[in-house]
Amino acid sequence: MAGKDRILVLGPTGAIGRHIVWASVKAGNPTYVLVRDTPPTVNKPRLVTAANPETREELLQNFQNSGVFLIQGDMNDHQSLVNAIKQVDVVICSFGRLLIEDQVKIIAAIKEAGNIKRFFPSEFGLDVDRQDAVEPVREVFEEKAKIRRIIEAEGVPYTYLCCHAFTGYFLRNLAQIDTTVPPRDKIFIQGDGNVKGAYVTEADVGTYTVEAVNDPNTLNKAVHIRLPANYLSLNEIVSLWEKKIGKSIEKIYVPEEEVLKNIQELSFPNNYLLALYHSQQIRGDAVYEIDPTKDVEASQAYPHVKYTTVDEYLNQFL
Repeated sequence: MAGKDRILVLGPTGAIGRHIVWASVKAGNPTYVLVRDTPPTVNKPRLVTAANPETREELLQNFQNSGVFLIQGDMNDHQSLVNAIKQVDVVICSFGRLLIEDQVKIIAAIKEAGNIKRFFPSEFGLDVDRQDAVEPVREVFEEKAKIRRIIEAEGVPYTYLCCHAFTGYFLRNLAQIDTTVPPRDKIFIQGDGNVKGAYVTEADVGTYTVEAVNDPNTLNKAVHIRLPANYLSLNEIVSLWEKKIGKSIEKIYVPEEEVLKNIQELSFPNNYLLALYHSQQIRGDAVYEIDPTKDVEASQAYPHVKYTTVDEYLNQFL
């Protein structure tokens, strides 16, 4: 029996990359990460820090202690990227929004290396081919869609991972701007609160991503993570939270026109986060039908995975 595919993670210390690395190690896939000598300085929302408190240095040391292969290289150094890619079977990119377009460099390196079975571009959000987002999110979604088209045109084998709303961004604060814990007295709900959203922990995104790596049925398809217990409206989540804390919360519903005005007036990262909330919670960009010819629903494909439910996730804040 052949061994499991070797996985290279690009962006391994980011909010999602770190969880893909750990899931790969746990699954027994030989795991490689590309490490720059000098990490870039990026303005990260406080939510990211709250959800991922480990520093880059701590992570890399923990990776190394767990048998992860650290490869020195840089996305902007074509030859070092090609050399890294030649050592593996699958490339997973988890770059942040500022580096989406730079994935053309990865595609070029994959083409030159000629050995990659699958490329997972930096998606890990709403399905960019099924969205009606506003700026500043729309531009990022369009960049991701552009990368999809380049991958397909170049004939690079791929899997797109659509996981919708990270709990670390959307759930730990019940979609409240500029806070890191669920409110206990008053909550602002964007829209009417009845639109279904899909929530998943970053660790579970890592698990499902590696499941998809090891599943030949996901080749040249999109994998959608919409877990039954976590496919909920914000009203349903607030009701669940109220039961946990044993009290009712004052609910202030914000009409879409006001949400759009707030997005225009706020600065980063709050305008970006609010636009993401608007996309999922008002426009309903997580509500769509699966096309089995090009889509895979993760909960159906991998029923053995024990994921963290919204109910379980909220218990940490009691």
